[in-house]
Amino acid sequence: MTISAAETGAPVGVFDSGLGGLSVLRELVRKLPGQKFIYVADSGHCPYGGKSQDEIIARAVAITDFLIARGAKLIVVACNTATIAAVEYLRANYSLNFVGMEPAVKPAVALTQSGIVGVLATGAALAGEKLLRLIDRHAGNVRVITQPCSGLVEQIERGELTTAATRELLARYTQPLLDAGADVLVLGCTHYPFLREQIAEIAGPKVQLIDTGEAVARRAAQLIAERTSSAEPQSAAAIEWFSSGSPVQMQRVGAQLWGESFTVSALPV
Repeated sequence: MTISAAETGAPVGVFDSGLGGLSVLRELVRKLPGQKFIYVADSGHCPYGGKSQDEIIARAVAITDFLIARGAKLIVVACNTATIAAVEYLRANYSLNFVGMEPAVKPAVALTQSGIVGVLATGAALAGEKLLRLIDRHAGNVRVITQPCSGLVEQIERGELTTAATRELLARYTQPLLDAGADVLVLGCTHYPFLREQIAEIAGPKVQLIDTGEAVARRAAQLIAERTSSAEPQSAAAIEWFSSGSPVQMQRVGAQLWGESFTVSALPV
């Protein structure tokens, strides 16, 4: 079934617990030039890592309702923790298509030469059954070691990408995986690609780092193409920005992460 003419120009909604989803939005913009986007940073409730599943579902529902009210034709849950906690609920209760995040366990297993893969993620993501099922399905004879990374999301939300405190946290979380022999590290939170350079310095050139931003963008593009009868006009991507936290803070840190400045509105929920 193709989408209507009105829906063809409708935006794609993207949300995260904070600014980590910008790493996914960047891939979406590359895959879908000319597309309109609405990005919601739920920074007023960040991080999701310490919240219960019910709390995360409540936030996901509130943001989904907001995006649908603004005409979103597809929603990308650009947050691993929110995907694990809430995406099945969203798919069961809304007719819209949702694209979620899935830690790159399968490609990591295919890449490893040592037979050991490390997964860096939030505590909530690692505690979810969805990730455990993913590992059980794809690990085979490969040993998959998971590492909760408390505090990293907060460092990125403050824009502290290169501070000594951030590097200390990265070394604390990464070194045990390296000592165990991991030669592939999965960045299992959308915030972590913004620390890729620092992690690579600690891990060294023989360790591969992978995330799923590009795969998510491909899936979103596929879903849109399947329901669109003709190509949408190609132009610069138009993005509306919202935050449930401080718009000023998002503008400051967001410009650092995104590479250019933008104007943020307060999320009216």
